[in-house]
Formats: sequence, C-alpha cells, structure tokens
Amino acid sequence: MQKLSVCLTTFNSESTIRPCIESVLWADEIIVLDSCSTDSTRDILAEYPCKVTVQPWLGYIAQKQLSLDMAENDWVFLLDSDEVLSTDLQNNVRQILADEPKAAGYEFPRREQLFWQMIEPGTRHNYFMRLFNRHRGKMNDVPIHSAFDVDGPVERVEAPLFHFSEASISVKVKKLNDWTDEISLSRFQKGKCRSPWALLFYPPFVFLKTFFFKRQFGNGWSGFIGSVCMAFYAFMKDAKGYEHARRAALSDADLMAQTLAADGQPLSKLTPPATSDDDLKSEQDNADQRNAA
Repeated sequence: MQKLSVCLTTFNSESTIRPCIESVLWADEIIVLDSCSTDSTRDILAEYPCKVTVQPWLGYIAQKQLSLDMAENDWVFLLDSDEVLSTDLQNNVRQILADEPKAAGYEFPRREQLFWQMIEPGTRHNYFMRLFNRHRGKMNDVPIHSAFDVDGPVERVEAPLFHFSEASISVKVKKLNDWTDEISLSRFQKGKCRSPWALLFYPPFVFLKTFFFKRQFGNGWSGFIGSVCMAFYAFMKDAKGYEHARRAALSDADLMAQTLAADGQPLSKLTPPATSDDDLKSEQDNADQRNAA
C-alpha cells in the first residue's frame, strides 16, 4: 500500500479549512503552506496533526510546487483550502493506494458551489487531477489555473470533490476580474493576444457552451447568472489583452501630450512614465498578491 501526503496552500481560510482538513485526517501526512494568514487559519490548523509552514506568497505555480516538494511520500493529493473530499472520494483514494496505483495520476469531478446552491449532479462537471505520483511530473506554467502535468496515464474516477468557494456574485466577479488581470498580462507578454474581433463572437459562444452544453440550465437562475459570468470572463481576458497592446503603443502620458498639443496647450515638461517593463512587472506583482487570497 502506498502512503499519501496531502499538500495544500492557505491564506485567510478560516471559513473552510476545518472541514477541508477533517476530510483528509486519514492521510499519512498533511502539509500546509500558509501565505501569512491574518485570520484564525493557523490557530485552527494547530488543532490538527498538520505540518504547517509560513511562506510569503511566491506566486501560484511556485507556491503549489513548493508544497509538493515538501512531501515525504511519492503519492500526493493536491488540495485547495476551500475543497472537501466527499466520503465516496475518500474511499476511492484509499482503495487506489491499497491496490497499488496503476496510473501516474487520477482525476475527479469537482462539484461547485454556485452562489446560493451546489450545482446539480446532472451538470457537466470539470475534472481535476489531484492524486498523482509527484516524481512523474511538475506544475505547468498556466497562470491561475496551473495544474500538475504527469508523464504517464491518467485515470478518471467518478467520485466528487466538493468546492465551497463562489458564495456570492460579488465574490465571483472579483475573482474573474483578478484572474483576467493576470491571464491577459501573461498572454500579452507571450504575444498570444487574440484579435479584438474575438470580443464580438467568443463571449456569446462561451455563454451558450456553459448554459447548454455544460447543462447549467439545470441550476436555474444561479446557472444562468453563472453562465453570464463566464461569458464576462471570456470578454475581459481578450479586452484586457487588447488594452495591453494599445497601451504599449501609446502611453497615458503620450496621449495627454498629444491631446493638449492639439488643443493649443503643449506641455513644457512631462514626468517620465515608468518603463513598459516596470509597468508590467508591477501589474504582475499586484495580481500575484491578489491570488494569494
């Protein structure tokens, strides 16, 4: 039987960390990397047999990878602090480890909180690979939604992971705004921004895909609102990417100078703006800090 290390990162997670930890108390090791929480998260963790390390936020990818590197066992379950393993999932993971894993990784459906309700079982769930041999790969470089890439077969197990996160529309919109800050910046830096014409056609496609193909219509008005939010997410990724491209071509200071010069009020002196690289680095740092939460 393989031993299991559970690895998770936390930041001000007092509202969800207790059920999260209690769903994995049977694991051989629980490693928690806390990003300097200011609430009672670490006090709650002290009640459980966890190995807690305080680590200022390194960025999503680096923080997750560090937690994996701290594990003593080969097999790990990568967990977020607002997730809880269902009883069925706990039993399946135990059975997989007892029978000696046949795959390099295992993925599970995640049943999400969507505002005031949990999504219905008939909704098409997203699957996440959370159980894997940590020596068979590493975290990929996808911003925000980075996952562990394994170099072997991945099997799917139909046992749900509960996700208690998006409790209100305000929380959802704030998350999407923060995520699109980082994703659009990453795309711009890699030269992967799409044509602004995507703003016209892609968001409606995302709404239809989410509401009908993902079966969010089965969740009533919360499903409709959630689908609109996903269309907004698609819109903001491309809109902010286009904004980065436009600002790289014409800074705010240059725009002001051109406008006032055309009005007959040329500026005698302009305060030099920060370099483009400095602007981008500052925005990246701000996004990383937000995502620590």
